[in-house]
Amino acid sequence: MSVLKSKININAAASKENYQKMMDLVAQLNKKYKEGSFQGDEKHITRARKRQKFLARERIELLLDRDSPFLELMPLAGMNNKNGFGAGGTSVSGIGLVHGKFCMINSNVGTRKGGSVDYATVFKGLRIGDITRECKLPTINLVESGGANLPDQAKIFNYGGEGFREITRRSELGITTIAVVFGNATAGGAYIPGMSDYSIFQKQAAKVFLAGPPLVKMATNEIATDEELGGAEMHSRESGVSDYLAEDELDAIRIAREIMEFVPETTPHLIPTEDIKTPLYHSDEILSVVPADIKTPFDVRELIMRITDGSEFSEFKAEYGSTMVCGWSKINGYPVGIIGNNGVIFSESANKGAQFIQLSNQKNIPLLFLQNTTGYMVGKEYERGGIIKNGAKLINAVSNSKVPSITLMIGSSFGAGNYGMNGRSFEPNFLFAYPNSKIGVMGSEQLAGVMEIIQKASNEAKGIPDNPEQTNMIKAMLVAEAESKSSAWHSTSELWDDGIIDPKETRNYLGFCLAVLYNQEIKGTNSYGVWRH
Repeated sequence: MSVLKSKININAAASKENYQKMMDLVAQLNKKYKEGSFQGDEKHITRARKRQKFLARERIELLLDRDSPFLELMPLAGMNNKNGFGAGGTSVSGIGLVHGKFCMINSNVGTRKGGSVDYATVFKGLRIGDITRECKLPTINLVESGGANLPDQAKIFNYGGEGFREITRRSELGITTIAVVFGNATAGGAYIPGMSDYSIFQKQAAKVFLAGPPLVKMATNEIATDEELGGAEMHSRESGVSDYLAEDELDAIRIAREIMEFVPETTPHLIPTEDIKTPLYHSDEILSVVPADIKTPFDVRELIMRITDGSEFSEFKAEYGSTMVCGWSKINGYPVGIIGNNGVIFSESANKGAQFIQLSNQKNIPLLFLQNTTGYMVGKEYERGGIIKNGAKLINAVSNSKVPSITLMIGSSFGAGNYGMNGRSFEPNFLFAYPNSKIGVMGSEQLAGVMEIIQKASNEAKGIPDNPEQTNMIKAMLVAEAESKSSAWHSTSELWDDGIIDPKETRNYLGFCLAVLYNQEIKGTNSYGVWRH
């Protein structure tokens, strides 16, 4: 493969200025990550310590193999929801290694609102379920939850059942789920251990029942204790809901690891055996070359050469459709097809991207989309040249592609460009964003300008005179609102991505995700439905 050479002087004043702006965004990200790692008020943590309980993140550390990486997913979900429980909700979720096997791990934060499930936590769980099924990952649920947050029940009840359904569907596919119950798992939450392939209950701590003592008293006039209704020993010796009775938390985690030892290995599509080449350029330089201001153009190859093995890239159709860069490379030894934007998508770019997706499916190579586009080109010339049908080819190829995919939002993601570049609605296996990225129907200034034109035409039709002062005020309000709602912070809060990442860590994230994707057979397709020509 050819080795890419940088054309940017990272010591130039503009590069240094951009580096500082990106560092400021990374500092904001780290601050928000720290807020998202909150595990409850000190009084709740102190109470847990007195009961000899570990915290949610500590349980994950004890469960994982020594020195295993842990890819935390959606750590800032619900961050901007004023009625929610804060960033990340009441669960910590991600992928790590247990007995050398990739596992999805969900740990309830029992010291935060009692582990009750709010709106963001429910939808975070549903997205985790999608990733788990697509990547065929065994799941280990570390359970300590008070169930649904009752003020949110009207919004989450109809969606919550999907999580239970997915446990049983994965079981039918032979994908293991283990539930380790350290505390409450009541009402609907009781079905998590009930539907899991394996359930482990901690003695004198697990409380698993459909209705607690107060509700039982009200419904049947029966008086019963927590232990009589749903204690670990009762479920282990009488009901059979529990498969293993653990003495304490450490014993429960030991049993979960023991089970994973005997869960069958998957058959990886590929395990790299060659020496891994590092990029020729330092990862810190990404902060110099990816613009903090998304209106500033840059060559996506400058990013590619800083994340691929040896900065190598076999480019496809280099002289055609120049605003779409396509080619094959390797990241941590894993082959990957890369599609990146160099601006607006023209007909030639769309056709090139569609053909490249076909070829990657033919080769059974996963795809990486680097999103930075204002969308498809508009105007009389381009409409007559078939931008709709050619753009539709790209969307068709993305929709029907069968190889796994990762999407990384590195700048603009506007209009149907989001769709053609494998946005959330096209179900990439993983989707991450840089803190500078923005997403929306169009840019904030374009949106405000369009609204201004529409309002002016409406006023003229009604005979209403122009009011420039009022128009400018409304325009400024629209720009501010659109900027806020298109930011990476809003996007990740709404679970439109799987997390915002520090650009310096791009290669680590992508390499880990590719290892997960290559852990099963990869098989592309030659079927794409009808295309207009």
